[in-house]
Amino acid sequence: MRGNVAWVTIAEPKEIVVIVVKRTGMGTRHGPPGGRRLTLAGQVLLLQLAVVAGVLIVVAVISFRQSTDAFTDERGSAMRSVAEYLAGGEVVRTAVDDAAATRTLAPFVERAVALSGATDVLVTDPDGVVIAAAEPSRVGTTVDLGESRVREGRGWSGDVVRDGRRYVTAHAPVIADDGTLVGIAVAEQSYPSWWDRVADSSSDLALYLGLGALLGGLGTWAVAHLLKRRTRGLGGEEIATLADHRYALLHSIREGVVAVDNAGTVTVMNDAARRLLDVTGDPVGRPISTVGLDPELTALIAGDAEARDAVVLTGDRVLVVNRRAASSRGLGIGSVTTMRDRTDVVEVEQQLSSNLSISDALRAQTHEFANRLHTISGLVELGEYDELASLLGTLTRERAVLDASLRESVRDPAVAALLAAKASQAAEAGLRLTIDEASRLSTLDPDLAADLTTVLGNLVDNALDACRGGAGSEVVVRVGEVDGTIEVVVSDDGPGVPDEIAGSIFSRGYSTKPEVLGGRGIGLPLVRLIATRRGGSATLDDGGPGATFRVRLPRAGDAP
Repeated sequence: MRGNVAWVTIAEPKEIVVIVVKRTGMGTRHGPPGGRRLTLAGQVLLLQLAVVAGVLIVVAVISFRQSTDAFTDERGSAMRSVAEYLAGGEVVRTAVDDAAATRTLAPFVERAVALSGATDVLVTDPDGVVIAAAEPSRVGTTVDLGESRVREGRGWSGDVVRDGRRYVTAHAPVIADDGTLVGIAVAEQSYPSWWDRVADSSSDLALYLGLGALLGGLGTWAVAHLLKRRTRGLGGEEIATLADHRYALLHSIREGVVAVDNAGTVTVMNDAARRLLDVTGDPVGRPISTVGLDPELTALIAGDAEARDAVVLTGDRVLVVNRRAASSRGLGIGSVTTMRDRTDVVEVEQQLSSNLSISDALRAQTHEFANRLHTISGLVELGEYDELASLLGTLTRERAVLDASLRESVRDPAVAALLAAKASQAAEAGLRLTIDEASRLSTLDPDLAADLTTVLGNLVDNALDACRGGAGSEVVVRVGEVDGTIEVVVSDDGPGVPDEIAGSIFSRGYSTKPEVLGGRGIGLPLVRLIATRRGGSATLDDGGPGATFRVRLPRAGDAP
């Protein structure tokens, strides 16, 4: 760490990745110098506590409203009963028109207040002028009947507001014996204050709010604790920064990265992997088997075994693949597969191998010529001139036959030189390399000639290796042109290719040779790769003793 920049170095056996990160709160649990930044768990805790508090407030408001509605229903019914009882009294119906009605009705009004607990009970004339009231100061005042239809002889109850206070009120008509409206009985009770209503329901409300707060607090703490463990105590901005840096890292490195979970579903595939595997669209969230990869590569990525520097041929590329299981806190969460493109390296290696093969052939020729010179020298010293003449004739004929065969059938200098060198190499190993009489090949352009020598070199080397140890074994090579396509056929009379591996020799670097490139051989996969890139094919013919490989390369194919 230096200043406000952090260097994070990730070292691999063959690659070092350095990430330079500007430190803007990332990588630390502390915020700016002025204070401590809350972790994501702390933020969630506060948010959930605020939600719980909001829920409790809503519950309290609902409870308060329910208490108010209960008061309205209960006391409204009581006020209707009081008004109807008062309006139905014989004394009230007969005395309401008297001049002394105020004094006559006062005891009845007071008794109604005492029995019902009403705030006030009134008796008015049909116009609403108060005749008698529990509160004497209201006598002579006019009652606002509002929406009441009591003048029509119907009882009514509801809320009214007077002098800034709210009352639940009931009206009942006072009907004389002749059926006329002679007055109105009014009973009303004021609503208690909000504090009184809260106090009335405080016991139940406190219980419900307490239980809600307890359960909400415990649940919030549990969620925050779990979230803190899962997020390693990081804050929201820090997690977002980590996600951004992870995305930038994965998609900026040249090495392909593919991650799958335990069910084989793709969780990560960076840009390099999509380019190497020719994957279109977004594969994340899809099973690896549905992405459209080569079956062998799919099995390698989704398999259980680890792979180290495995050579895989996919499409027109040779990839070196490493696969490791991924775990978190001791639990397996899937696997991560990395891959590097080694197509160019492999082709250069194969060209180098071809040059080394030619060098080996020249060494074999030198060794062969030295042995023959020693034989000729010995025959001269012994005076065996007839035997010497016979040996020279035999050597001359063998070489002349091979040279003539190559000159007549193979006109391309590079291919002819390779076959001549391979013939000497076969002779040194006690084998015989024969050029089929049907071979015909004209001069090729340099790129095609280089590919053809790589194909021939690998096929002939495989055939010679298969025949080693078999006295008198023969390898037959036929190179011809049919309708603009070069066909190479290499046959041997060795043990052949077992049926159980016949389908694998062109894939995943299968080889019976010693290990190369940190894994299995890549000769036959490279042969098929070259053929595929040029629009041709490479196959193993069925039947017959030994093995027969057939490769077709269009002369006008897509050159690499």
